[in-house]
Amino acid sequence: MPSVRTRPGEPIDKALRALKKKLDKEGIMKAAKAHRFYDKPSVKRRAKSKAALKYKKVKPKAFSF
Repeated sequence: MPSVRTRPGEPIDKALRALKKKLDKEGIMKAAKAHRFYDKPSVKRRAKSKAALKYKKVKPKAFSF
């Protein structure tokens, strides 16, 4: 579990920002959102293939000379 130490007089906003950054880096928030509701295996498979197609379109193609 990530933790953030604050110094005396340090604003809470700064500590919250640092905590959020640590949570994002470790992928905790993404995992929590993914497990919020149950997804059927067919829905997971469909979303995975849709993400793969999106990634394939966005990924730039390498040029060879």
